[in-house]
Amino acid sequence: MFNPTSNSELSYIGSDKPPAPMPRQLLETEQKALEINLDPRIYGTFAEIGAGQEVARHFFQVGAAAGTIAKTMSAYDKVYSDQIYGTEPSGRYVCESRIHKMIDHEYELMVDRLRHDRPDTNFFVFADTVAAVNYTRTIRGNGWLGLRFQLTPNGGGNDLLLHARMLDNDNQLQQQAIGILGVNMIYGAYHLHSKPEELVESLLDGLKGRIAIDMMVLSGPDFSVDNRLLSLWMVKHALTDITMFDPRGRSIHPSEFLYRKAVMVVRGSFRPTTLVNADMLEAGYKQFRSEEHIDPSKSFLLTELTLDNLQGNSELNERDYLHRATLLNALGQTVIISNYHRYGDLIEYLSLYKVSPLGIVVGVNDLLQLISDKYYANQDGRLLAAFGEIFTRNVKLYVYPAQQEGSADLMTAENVPIPEGVKFLYRHLLDSGQIVDIEEYKAENLHIYSREVLNLIRDGEDGWESMVPERVAKLVKQDCLFGYPAEKLEFEY
Repeated sequence: MFNPTSNSELSYIGSDKPPAPMPRQLLETEQKALEINLDPRIYGTFAEIGAGQEVARHFFQVGAAAGTIAKTMSAYDKVYSDQIYGTEPSGRYVCESRIHKMIDHEYELMVDRLRHDRPDTNFFVFADTVAAVNYTRTIRGNGWLGLRFQLTPNGGGNDLLLHARMLDNDNQLQQQAIGILGVNMIYGAYHLHSKPEELVESLLDGLKGRIAIDMMVLSGPDFSVDNRLLSLWMVKHALTDITMFDPRGRSIHPSEFLYRKAVMVVRGSFRPTTLVNADMLEAGYKQFRSEEHIDPSKSFLLTELTLDNLQGNSELNERDYLHRATLLNALGQTVIISNYHRYGDLIEYLSLYKVSPLGIVVGVNDLLQLISDKYYANQDGRLLAAFGEIFTRNVKLYVYPAQQEGSADLMTAENVPIPEGVKFLYRHLLDSGQIVDIEEYKAENLHIYSREVLNLIRDGEDGWESMVPERVAKLVKQDCLFGYPAEKLEFEY
């Protein structure tokens, strides 16, 4: 079983393949709410803003709510809400900072007022701030939900924080979905806290196809789970097709830092991160930021790992995934985990947050594969539409060269052997500047391939250290990443 304790404490105990878990029993929302109500040790407050008025209602309707609910409140008016929780500098009320202020305020009140009268109680505060779809459909519907909860009386508070996108196209259905999600959060926190992956999966009980959870943080004195694993589980269990975390390994949401920014994305295996990968990031981003219409202070770089790349032809290996994430984070990278095989899906998601322009770095071999796949799969008249999914007005591909097999010559965007039937369209993309070569690359590193470096590491051979950034080499040895042959202590989960 994998033991996610910290960036430097990554190991398995026993087999790389954990035993298959027992099927989890699925409960109806009402049954979950009633079980919470009937537990005399659990007592808390509900604070809901905007469209999120449905969570407390479930606990009232099933009965025995007096044993669970200390207070419910809804500061619907913005002025009144500001008087309680303070103002938001951004002017937005459906945001991460608002949910933190709500939880902090309500939890402090609860503990201060009730800790002496209820010394054997596990307190909780549930809060949400939600904007459901509006009449004109200009707002799609999203919300921030947070839960602070004790697992032992007088113990420290744990936090479960998430962002949800509502997928129903009806206001009442979206409110109903938020109500179910809130119940799932509280039930999971108290009944599945010892099984964090099951807790994550349970959040969509009764909500498949109705909610996407694309950001989640679970922290506190009772949890040692690496939050980068939460990100992986969210995609693995289809809570979302995409999520991301910052260099600290903390889950983050694009609405909080990418809105109306210029963004560059580099997709790769990063297994491990080599000097070529590092040069793709540095040279590509430098060229992107130098474009005349881009403000460097409002630009951002993202690295992307896809689920199919992580799985390959075998089962998902969480240890291998965390090794990759550890190295990317150590190099200061923000990481996307996605289930997007097509670049068009990534482009569409980032467009929700007005990202513009968007740059995508690709290796020239990946470019050839991309163009060829589009061509051969769309010879029925849909070719222009297929290319239009990627080559929109605000998207540009930055192409990193490669050595041609058996030759000292380089393959670039200019000389890549594009299929004959798409050469005219491809030439247009080159001439219009939507596909460009990365200019300031380091040709001396082009002989380095990740798979060869990985084999050298696993076989205990010398020489791989000169093929990766110094920080990467140090961490591989220090933490025995990717099967580096050295003994290492095992840590309990």
